[in-house]
Amino acid sequence: MSDRLLVLVRHGQSEWNLKNLFTGWKDPGLTELGVKEAVAAGRKLKEQGLTFDVAFTSVLTRAQHTLDLALEEMGQTGIPITRHLALNERDYGDLSGLNKDDARAKWGEEQVLIWRRSYDVPPPGGESLKDTLARTLPYYVQEILPSVLRGQRTLVAAHGNSLRALIMVLEKLTPDQILKRELGTGAPVVYRLNADATVASVVDLA
Repeated sequence: MSDRLLVLVRHGQSEWNLKNLFTGWKDPGLTELGVKEAVAAGRKLKEQGLTFDVAFTSVLTRAQHTLDLALEEMGQTGIPITRHLALNERDYGDLSGLNKDDARAKWGEEQVLIWRRSYDVPPPGGESLKDTLARTLPYYVQEILPSVLRGQRTLVAAHGNSLRALIMVLEKLTPDQILKRELGTGAPVVYRLNADATVASVVDLA
């Protein structure tokens, strides 16, 4: 099996996930459950016998904490970690910090659904999924992918929408397909890549 290993993991449950708030670039911490999910992610990876050479994460606390807890569980806290805002969650703009039910009451259920589930319609002052892909994909191609292709076993801890950008390319999904792709909190997805950067195998450790 190839050593071109790439593992993606979405952060554990955050305090605002629990409160049903739009989070985006806001920076709440992990809940008690989120901490357990992060530790469990590390345990699952350890059980697979996986080790890592480098890691990437966003500049937001919930992703960084998830990465730290997972690496600690694996006994691999010494590896180089790169933090970059290109891996940040989608910016929800004026929706950030609002309860999702309150947003529906203010703008209507149909409009909020469009902002949440359309590919290219951003909420006021925020980013669409297409916008998120536009900043995340170049970073993947320029920084993360070269590490993987060099044979550096690479772990990425980030967010639902920024990880969708990577998955869209890896799994060759259409905009409609990527919108339907669910990512569980703290659930690692293990990719092995071919030399041409295509996927040789994928295992979901949910």
